[in-house]
Amino acid sequence: MAAEAQMRVSGDQRVSSVMHVRCPDRLREDVFRQVLELLAEFSPVVQALPPTAALVELRGSLRYHGTSTRYLGEVLRIRTLSRLGVDVRVGIGPTITVAATASGQIDAPGGVLAVDPDQVVDWLAPLPVEALHGIGPKQAVALREFGVHCVGLLAAVPPATVQRLLGGRAGRMAADRARGIDPRPVAPRALPATTTVRRSFAQHTLDGAVVRAALLDLVVQLAYQLRHRGQVARGLTLVLRFAGGTSWEKTRRLPEASAHDDDLRTMAYRLIDAAGLQRGRLAGLVLRGEDLVDADQVALQISLDRVRENRLVAEAASDRIRAKFGPGAIGPAATFLRVS
Repeated sequence: MAAEAQMRVSGDQRVSSVMHVRCPDRLREDVFRQVLELLAEFSPVVQALPPTAALVELRGSLRYHGTSTRYLGEVLRIRTLSRLGVDVRVGIGPTITVAATASGQIDAPGGVLAVDPDQVVDWLAPLPVEALHGIGPKQAVALREFGVHCVGLLAAVPPATVQRLLGGRAGRMAADRARGIDPRPVAPRALPATTTVRRSFAQHTLDGAVVRAALLDLVVQLAYQLRHRGQVARGLTLVLRFAGGTSWEKTRRLPEASAHDDDLRTMAYRLIDAAGLQRGRLAGLVLRGEDLVDADQVALQISLDRVRENRLVAEAASDRIRAKFGPGAIGPAATFLRVS
């Protein structure tokens, strides 16, 4: 029995094993980054597909862990659920297309579906053409009008015909992927070095005090996230979203990279002052820390400002309270009075 199991693992290692991970929609960026960090525990080859998906190359992991691809997918799902409260859908297959198609076939909020490399064509065949990863809505309509309603029929149609229907390059890729052919490797790629916090107003507001209090609350959230992750920001971007769908956006560099409330607040207030708000009804705010680097890469500046030093001590105490009782346990009085 042990020898049989070893043969199955060795067989997995002879092919490229790809894991496609889908997170729930509207996942916060900071939580998505934490999911990516968990994926990196399984393999050094992780490709972020923002805003809520990622690819993982599993070949090295199979050799290291000596187990099956499905087992690794189950372990990943348990870890994301227990550590982050995020139930992911995991598709596993010999290629990116098969893995991504598999994750899209999981109906439950989370689950694992592993496609045997020897069964790829048979597994793909009954799926509707729009279920094949890489086939867009317009392409699916063109194929269905030609009578091709499932992946098996797409695989049976001559590639030249598919190219006439979908165009040269798109047709070639669709014909190949319907046959389980996809030579693309997983290319390691992390998310851009940014982090974002946002606030939507239940009712569009003209009240400048409410807007400023909301912005201050975002500053506190952003600064705490950066300190918690051991990072500092070199710039800030403020996005104002107005009723009617229009927006205003501006980015400025910080004088010195920082993750402290006071530094980010000063720059955030300069940004919103630059917007010159008068009669614009605001629907929401977005504040983004730009060009993030590890805090230990930035030289610590000696300060002779006793007031600033006292604020930094208070900030550190506030962080300990948040770590123990939650992010909303403490903050500036204005945010509690005006932002709920």
